[in-house]
Amino acid sequence: QERNERPATYLSAMDAACDSPEPEQSSSESGEKMKKVYVAVGAGSDSKAMVLWALHKFPRDSGAASLVLLHVYPQPKLIPIMGARIPASQVQEQELIAYKKMELQTISDTLDQHLLLCAQEKVQAEKLVVESEDVAEGLVQLIAMHHVTALVMGAAADKHYTKEMRALKSKKARAVEQRADPSCKIWYICKGTLVYRRNAVPLGHEATPEGTQESAAQQFSVDRSTSLSETWCVSSTWLHKPHARLQMERTSPCGSDDNGKEIVKEFDEADIKFQHMLRELESVKKQAYEEKHGREKAEQDLFQAFQKARVSENMYLGEVKQKNEIEEKLATVMEEIESLTETTDGLCAKLQEERKKRSALEKRTAHSDRIIKDLLLQRDKAVREVEALHAKKGESSATAEGTMHITELSSSEIKDATNNFDHSLKIGESVYGSVYKGFLRHTNVAIKKLNLESTQPESQSQSQFNQEIEILSRVRHPNLVTLIGACKDAQALVYEYMPNGSLDDRLACKDNSKPLSWQLRTRIISHVCSALIFLHSNKPHSIVHSDLKASNILLDGNNVAKLSGFGVCRMITDEFRDTTTLYRHTHPKGSFVYIDPEYVMTGDLTPLSDVYSFGIVLLRLLTGRPGFGLLRDVQRAVEKGCLGAILDSSAGGWPAMQAEQLARVGLKCCEIRRKNRPDLQKEVWTVIEPMLKPASIMLCSLSFKSVSEDLGGVPPYFICPILQDVMREPLIAADGFTYEAEAIREWIDSGHHTSPMTNLELLHRDLLPNHALRSAIQEWLQTDAQ
Repeated sequence: QERNERPATYLSAMDAACDSPEPEQSSSESGEKMKKVYVAVGAGSDSKAMVLWALHKFPRDSGAASLVLLHVYPQPKLIPIMGARIPASQVQEQELIAYKKMELQTISDTLDQHLLLCAQEKVQAEKLVVESEDVAEGLVQLIAMHHVTALVMGAAADKHYTKEMRALKSKKARAVEQRADPSCKIWYICKGTLVYRRNAVPLGHEATPEGTQESAAQQFSVDRSTSLSETWCVSSTWLHKPHARLQMERTSPCGSDDNGKEIVKEFDEADIKFQHMLRELESVKKQAYEEKHGREKAEQDLFQAFQKARVSENMYLGEVKQKNEIEEKLATVMEEIESLTETTDGLCAKLQEERKKRSALEKRTAHSDRIIKDLLLQRDKAVREVEALHAKKGESSATAEGTMHITELSSSEIKDATNNFDHSLKIGESVYGSVYKGFLRHTNVAIKKLNLESTQPESQSQSQFNQEIEILSRVRHPNLVTLIGACKDAQALVYEYMPNGSLDDRLACKDNSKPLSWQLRTRIISHVCSALIFLHSNKPHSIVHSDLKASNILLDGNNVAKLSGFGVCRMITDEFRDTTTLYRHTHPKGSFVYIDPEYVMTGDLTPLSDVYSFGIVLLRLLTGRPGFGLLRDVQRAVEKGCLGAILDSSAGGWPAMQAEQLARVGLKCCEIRRKNRPDLQKEVWTVIEPMLKPASIMLCSLSFKSVSEDLGGVPPYFICPILQDVMREPLIAADGFTYEAEAIREWIDSGHHTSPMTNLELLHRDLLPNHALRSAIQEWLQTDAQ
């Protein structure tokens, strides 16, 4: 409160003021001294023009002026803190002091620049900063206290300047013009141009009332909070003047001794008082120094507090930003959860539909089971008839041992069958040789002639030729291609003719062939799986195909799948397992996508290598896509629940549940690690069999019908389901179906215990001649020959 009530107080004083303890004398008393011109400058950049005008008006060579750069600092009313402006009355004293210190430092830097400008012009100058509640009031009081006779100040802000400007626009300028001491001459400047000048009214020294000096001295109070140098400078100004007068009185002559004694006594008393005042002044000086030191420490603490506040503010802004980011991420996660919820609801609805379809299929399966039971009853009846015949005739079924007989053909027969290997009859070609369609012994056949000019060694070609004969002469299965004969001279193998070509061609719809339906694809999967199980379970040694691919899967006229390409297959023995390498036994082109990765790395060939190739074939049948990149695409589709997007649409509408089951089986078969792949008979077949069982009888019927059409109107019941040819010696097996005698005996003797048609277990191995059918076939053959 005491600080705010004082009218005007020094905030800093120049060294010249301390060197001159008395107030500046008037123009009449300072004839020998240099007159001072006060230039009132502001804190803005427009004050430089006023200083330049004063330097031009009072140049150094005039010898009549030194400049005092004056700034009146008003008490701050609003303090900016953290982006807001807070009233000074609501701010703590330490914060107010720190703010004032920063403001005064800025003003001091500005005045120092102006002093440097004066020094360049070689004009003596000093700076003075005064604190006051009102700028105009501060200037008026300063003029009165310092007896200022020349003042340069602004008339208005530079932005208000016009060439016609002849009056004062600033309230401060008008207030100083009206209230300042008349003896002070004032120049009013705006934008470096003299706008108005107030002339001084000279007054004699005697005319100056003493009351004016006393009132000015009373109004000029020293604030205890000012700096030590300021206090000493002000005190010296008023205390040295009476001391000087006492010294002058001591040197003055006295009229009598009494008067001299009184003068001496008064002088001593005054000297004692003066000494006492000097001691008090020293005490005040010491106290002011301590207060200054304490204030500097408080200002430093306040500055540190401001720094901490800024750091806290930055941390707060960072946390707010982080909070906003977390909220955005949370909103994104919530949207994903909602999307997943909708997807889950859709899947649940699809699951309900699939359950209904499954229920309908189970009903149809039950109906099929009843039909199968009826067939079994008929079969049992036939078996009893067979047993009765055996009892009468003492016949028993023959068994075949060793290898099956392969017809040896001459080179001329092969050339005649292919019209000397006519190029128009070529139906296929591979690295190992070319395949031709031929007509041999009244039957359509496929003749594969090995390529003797291939890059592989002749010994290897001969080895593959012998090996294919050896393997196919040992085994016979409905889903293995039948080897009819061989010609060693021509290096040719004769197979049954497969009119529908390879699975690879059918998937590509070669020659505009119709796309395979999903029902046929499911059946082909079962045929390939059945053939592999048969090969892998062969006794005494398992057979590994090792080159299973879509181009080695052939389709007959009934779209029954049969494996071919046994040139690189091997029987698994200890000797073979130790000597097998990938590049020795594997097709070098076109089949790498089907090759077991672990076989590539280790060279070990096992039945699980065929399982990997089977998985690729299965996924190709599902999607209709080539093998490269297929595993990755199916894996992603299954994980994202969008398998339907990659299924082959040309196959028709796959049942969603069945398609997903097959896809998962295919992916499991294609595991990189061999030990993670499933067993075909125990795991894969258990998934595929339920899909085929209800339709097994219907599939047989469709197969007979297709064969009949292909053979030019042959009655379907004349065709052997195994050989796909007209039967010569039909026999009834335990499953109730009729087969060619040679074919069914080879099937049973090779260790099979299941039906070639239904894959159901055969109750016994007895065979019954079908005399009625044999007679009908003979009669039909005679009629057809005529």
